Amino acid sequence: MQLKDGTDSASGPEPGAPETLERLVQQAERAQASDIHLHIQNGPAALAFRLDGVMAPAGALPAELAERVFGRIKFLARLKTYQESLPQDGRIDKAALNARSDIRVATYPTVTGEKIVLRLFQGATVKTLSGLEFPEAARDELEWFLAQTAGLLLLTGPAGSGKTTTIYACLRHLAERGGRHIITVEDPAEQILPGIMQTEVNEARGLDFAKAARHLLRQDPQVLVIGEIRDNETANVAVRAALTGHLVISTLHAGSCRGVFERLLVLCPDHSAVASSVELVLNQRLVRRPCSACSGQGCPDCLNTGYRGRLPLVEWVRSNDRLRRCLAACKLDRLAANPSLADSASGLVQSGITDPAEVARVLGQ
Repeated sequence: MQLKDGTDSASGPEPGAPETLERLVQQAERAQASDIHLHIQNGPAALAFRLDGVMAPAGALPAELAERVFGRIKFLARLKTYQESLPQDGRIDKAALNARSDIRVATYPTVTGEKIVLRLFQGATVKTLSGLEFPEAARDELEWFLAQTAGLLLLTGPAGSGKTTTIYACLRHLAERGGRHIITVEDPAEQILPGIMQTEVNEARGLDFAKAARHLLRQDPQVLVIGEIRDNETANVAVRAALTGHLVISTLHAGSCRGVFERLLVLCPDHSAVASSVELVLNQRLVRRPCSACSGQGCPDCLNTGYRGRLPLVEWVRSNDRLRRCLAACKLDRLAANPSLADSASGLVQSGITDPAEVARVLGQ
């Protein structure tokens, strides 16, 4: 088995499936990868790690070994080992692989063979607000919001932009200060936080975000986290909760702060309620840093990508009386964050923290 980590995975006889799987997980953890992708392609299985949000090829597994590794993964995740034509989801406890991370398993059939993605959940890595590395002004805005007793915070950005990390940092901040009943509804709960009541949606059993949030309001929360606003019912529950004395945190997919307001006004017919409930909108991205070990040239530490580690680009809008009047009247033509993501990115490039190619990858040309 050949892996792109600067060495062969074994010297001597080909390792068995248990040893191979443990080695893959441990290599991914050393590289600080978030996911392992295994994809059978008419026999052999291509291997890649998701490192700092970007796919990095990491070698291949021979066909016979790949088949056994796939079977081992399914066995540990308590999935049907014979099922290859339908998607399956499961979890593997870290103790089963001598790993540092619990692992979520997702299988999917493709025309060349089965695909498995292993998501590594790094334990005990919930960041503090300062650990997010937000600009000081953005961190001040979050701290201001979290000190309120009611209102709505909406985070936006594409998948993998760090929204969940930001939410968990907010939850840690609130939990450490104590005194508030905090409830979350997530899909899934990626980390278990002491002192917080966490719930996972289960749409197969009829428990979606809207239904969960509606019933959780009867549990007397002071802080309610809704993992994502996907429909008008969830949006209206979040807005109503914020208006009735709850601090609400959620995500809403949009391309900008202005896009969040525009979409929320579509989802919620009561525009005055939207204007009164939303306190802060934050839009974020993650850009990679050049690898310090090789100065961006590529080395085993960074899987030859030239980058290692990420930091956020952030823009935000805090509501004020003028904005609330504009929201109630649906007049958002002049709404813009200042500084913008592009402004923030320009500052990082000038300081040498990232480079123009990485900014172009994240924000486009």
